[in-house]
Amino acid sequence: MAHQSALIAEDIEGYLRAHEVKSLLRFLTCGSVDDGKSTLIGRLLYDSKMIFEDQLAALEADSKRLGTQGGEIDFALLVDGLAAEREQGITIDVAYRFFSTDKRKFIVADTPGHEQYTRNMVTGASTADAAVILIDARKGVLTQTKRHSYLVSLLGIRHVALAINKMDLVGWSQEVFDQIVADYHDFAARIGIKVFTPIPMSALKGDNITELSANLGWYAGQPLMRWLEDLPVEDELQARPFRMPVQWVNRPNLDFRGFSGLVSSGVIRPGDRVKALPSGRETVVERIVTLAGDLPQAVAGQAVTLTLTDEIDVSRGDVLAETKSPAAVADQFEATLVWFDDEHMLPGRPYLMKLGTRTVAAQVTEPKYKVNVNTLEHLAAKRLELNEIGVVNLSTDAPVAFDPYEENKDLGGFILIDRISNRTVGAGLLHFALRRSQNIHWQALDVDKQARALAKGQAGRVVWFTGLSGAGKSTIANLVEKKLHADGRHTYLLDGDNVRHGLNKDLGFTEEDRVENIRRVAEVARLMVDAGLIVLVSFISPFRAERRMARELLAPGEFVEVFVDTPLAEAERRDVKGLYAKARAGELKNFTGVDSPYEPPEHAELRIDTTRLAPEAAAEAIVHWLDGAEPSGI
Repeated sequence: MAHQSALIAEDIEGYLRAHEVKSLLRFLTCGSVDDGKSTLIGRLLYDSKMIFEDQLAALEADSKRLGTQGGEIDFALLVDGLAAEREQGITIDVAYRFFSTDKRKFIVADTPGHEQYTRNMVTGASTADAAVILIDARKGVLTQTKRHSYLVSLLGIRHVALAINKMDLVGWSQEVFDQIVADYHDFAARIGIKVFTPIPMSALKGDNITELSANLGWYAGQPLMRWLEDLPVEDELQARPFRMPVQWVNRPNLDFRGFSGLVSSGVIRPGDRVKALPSGRETVVERIVTLAGDLPQAVAGQAVTLTLTDEIDVSRGDVLAETKSPAAVADQFEATLVWFDDEHMLPGRPYLMKLGTRTVAAQVTEPKYKVNVNTLEHLAAKRLELNEIGVVNLSTDAPVAFDPYEENKDLGGFILIDRISNRTVGAGLLHFALRRSQNIHWQALDVDKQARALAKGQAGRVVWFTGLSGAGKSTIANLVEKKLHADGRHTYLLDGDNVRHGLNKDLGFTEEDRVENIRRVAEVARLMVDAGLIVLVSFISPFRAERRMARELLAPGEFVEVFVDTPLAEAERRDVKGLYAKARAGELKNFTGVDSPYEPPEHAELRIDTTRLAPEAAAEAIVHWLDGAEPSGI
C-alpha cells in the first residue's frame, strides 16, 4: 500500500519524519447524484497507491458483482461502504478517506447529493478547507449542484474546484466545458463564490486527475491533484488574529498551572500580551509548553499549553486572544441555523449550545426566515424542519467569546444539543452580536433577594402544578394559596387561563406558542421569587423541556414540581369547560391529550393522584410538604 517513495526502502525513519511535517488539507466532494463523487475519490486513492492488495482484490470482486462499469473496476465502491449505498448506487452517509502525496496529506469527505441528506453534507463540509463540486458534463448545472454550491459558500469554504466530470461522454468537447463554466459563473456570483477553478476530467478513466490528459489538449490549467497540493491553507489561518479556546486547565502539581488547547488561528510567542475572554482580564504569555519541550512560537493548528505571568481566572471554555484584536463577547446573536433533527425546532425551547470548548444554555428567540436552497428565496418561518436552513436570532444564558463564522470557523460555528436526549439537533454559523446585547447590562441593586425574603419572613419559591386540562390543577393551587395566605404567607397564583387574558393574550396553542407561553410565565415567576414571594403556577405545561427550563431559572430548592396526575379518561369525563368535546369534534386544534402530546414529569417532587385524593386533602398534603412535614395520602 502506502504512497510510493524511495525513502520507504532506503530510510524508513526519514520517510516517517517527512510524513509528519507534511501539511494537511481537508476537502470534500459534492454535487448532484451520479456526478461521480465516489468514483473520483476512489480514483484518487487508487492513483496515490493508498489501497492494500487485499482491498484491491475485494474491489475487483465487488465491481463484477455490484459495480456499474460492466465488470471493470468501479472506484465508487471504495467509498460507498454502506449496504444501502451499494444497493441503490447512491451516497447516503459522509465517508472520510485519507491519502497522501509527496507534497501533502489529505482527508477527503465524500458527501451525499440527495436533498434529504443535507445535514450529512453540512457535517462533512464543516471541517473542510476546500470543495470539489462535480458536474456531469452531459447534464450541466443542476438544482442539486446549486444547492451544494450554496452550502459550500454558506460554510465559508473559499477554495472551490468545479470538476466537470465525464468529459469522455461528450467527446472531450471544449465547447460543452466553456458553456458549463459560463452557466456556473453566473450562479456563483449570486451566492458569493467569487473565485473557482474549473477542471475538465474523467474520474473513471483518470483524465486530469493526477496528470494532464492528452484527450484535453486545449486545457491549460492544472490537474486536480496538483490544484489540491498547491492550495495555501495554513498561511491564511496564521495571518489571522491569535485565538485559542481553552480545553483544559493543566495543573499536574502546585508549581505548574497552564492552559491547554488548539491554536485556532494566528501566531503566539512568549512575551505576547493576551486577553482572557469573556472576563476581559489581560496578561502576558510566559511559556509555550509541549511534551517535546518549550517552543519559541505556536501557530494555528498546534496543540499547546500556555503559561501566563499573572494568576488570572481562566477556565475551560474561555478564549485566549490577542489584545490588539480580541474576539467579541455577547449573549445575543444573529445566526444561520441548519436543522438536523426529526423533531422540529421551536423558538423559546431551551437547548445546549456548544461553541468552541464552551457549552451554555441557549434558545432561538426569533426565526427571521428560512432559505429555499434551490431558489435562494427567503420564506417566512416559525419553525425549522429536518434539513431546513434558516436565519434566526438566538440568546445564551451567559456571555460567550466569538468571531463571525466567516472570520473564524472555530469561534463562529456552533451546534445545538437537545437537553434531555443529548442529541445534536442543529448546527449554526454566527453572523454578529445583536446590538441589544451590547446596550443592555445588569444594573446593580442594593436590595437583593435575601433582603426581600428576610422582610417577608419566608423564602421565595415556585410551586409548579402541571397536568392535563381538567386534572384539577387550578382548584388545588387555589386551595393551597388560601391555606398559605391564612397562615400569613406572601403568595401569588399565576393561572394559565388568567395569564392568557393579559401577558400572553397574543399567543395561541401551537407548539411554538405553548413554548413561548411557558417561557414568559417562568421568567415572571423568577422575578416574583426574587421579590420573596411563594409563587403558585398552574399551567398544563405539556413539555418536559420547558418545565426543565423553568426549574433551571431558579436556585436549587426553589422549584417544586407538582404533578396533578389524572388519567385522560377521567379528565375528559369531568370536562367542566366542554373543551374535550370540542377537541374531539375538531373545533379545537392542538388540544393537549387529543391531538397534542402531554409529557408526564419523570421526577416531580410531588405526585397528586386525584382519583384517590380530594382537592382539599391534596392541598393540605402540599402545604405540609412545603412546611417540611411528611405529607399523608400522597
